[in-house]
Amino acid sequence: MYRPPHFKEDRLPVLHQAMTAIGLANVVTVAADGTPHASPLPLLLQADEGPYGTLYGHFAKANPQWRDTAAGSPALAIFMGPDAYITPSWYATKAETEKVVPTWNYATIHARGPITFFQDADALLDSGHPTDPRP
Repeated sequence: MYRPPHFKEDRLPVLHQAMTAIGLANVVTVAADGTPHASPLPLLLQADEGPYGTLYGHFAKANPQWRDTAAGSPALAIFMGPDAYITPSWYATKAETEKVVPTWNYATIHARGPITFFQDADALLDSGHPTDPRP
């Protein structure tokens, strides 16, 4: 993802807050045969685990992504925040120079790290991941 330097956000608490608020991320991995996989998963952030926090989620047993991805291989979680079209007519310079283009403003966070899989119920409970998110 291209990110202009003036839009860069590196403050971990700000990123963690946004990830928690968004909740749903596309988790991207690559299988041993090179096939890319992507699944939208609700993810729970444990901010105090590891240097940048740890994300927990749940793949359905029927989803081949968890079987086709080697444990420890790189994964990418893409959190998409709000987005909107920005018309050139909103720029004051349009009337002056006519040298403007439309754009799309968006907020997105790319979280990277090795992926781990487990099926142990105790490990799931220890992760803090809700097995039933309803109150």
